[in-house]
Amino acid sequence: MNPIVQKSGLSVVGLLVAGGCALGPAVAAQAAPVQAAPTSSSQNDRHAERILGVDYQAQPNFYYCGPAATRIALSAQGKALSQDEVAQLLGTTEAGTPSALDTTRVLNQLTGGKYRTTEIRDSVARPDQVEQLRRDVLAAVDAGRPVVANIKGTTVDTDGNPHSYEGGHYLTLVGYRDGGDTIRVADPADPALGEYWMSLPKVANWIAERGYSS
Repeated sequence: MNPIVQKSGLSVVGLLVAGGCALGPAVAAQAAPVQAAPTSSSQNDRHAERILGVDYQAQPNFYYCGPAATRIALSAQGKALSQDEVAQLLGTTEAGTPSALDTTRVLNQLTGGKYRTTEIRDSVARPDQVEQLRRDVLAAVDAGRPVVANIKGTTVDTDGNPHSYEGGHYLTLVGYRDGGDTIRVADPADPALGEYWMSLPKVANWIAERGYSS
C-alpha cells in the first residue's frame, strides 16, 4: 500500500486526550488577508520573495486541520467555502483527513486540476527532496496556488517558536523569501500567530513520511 495513504492529520498541541488531542480555543479566528509582495527573479530563476493573500481561519476542533488548511489555499484562488463544506469533500472524520491525496483531489476538483501530490517517503528529507519542495513551492506560489502540506513532528520557526504536532497535522504554505530558503506557513492550529516563517529544510523534514499538494 502506498505509504502516503491513511496518514491522517490530527492537530496535536502538547497534550493528548482520548480519541484525539487538545487544541487551543475552539472558536475559529480570522485575520486580514496578506497582500502579495512583488516578485523578482534572477537568471537562476531564484525569486526574492512572494506572499499570497489568503483568508486565514483557524480550525474549530482538533480534527479539522485538513479542511482548514485546504480552505486557506482555496481562499487565495477566490473560492469561498466553509470548513464544513471542505470537510465533506475531503471525507474528514474525527480520525482526521486520510492523506495529501485527498487534499490534492479536492483542490483540483475546485480549482481546475493543476495540483499534484508529492510524497517524501524517507524519515528525513534527502537534499533532492528538499530542492524538489523548493521548486514546487516557487512554482505553485508564483502561479497563485498555496501548497497544502501534511506534516508530523516538532520543529522551530525562524523566531524560535516551537510547533509540535506529533499526531499529524495539515497546514498551508503561502509564500517564500530568499529564493525559497524560507517558507511562509499559515497554520490553522495556531491562531495566536496565524502565519510564521520556517526554513525550507525544516518544512521538508516536517513533511517527511507524508506528502503535500502543490
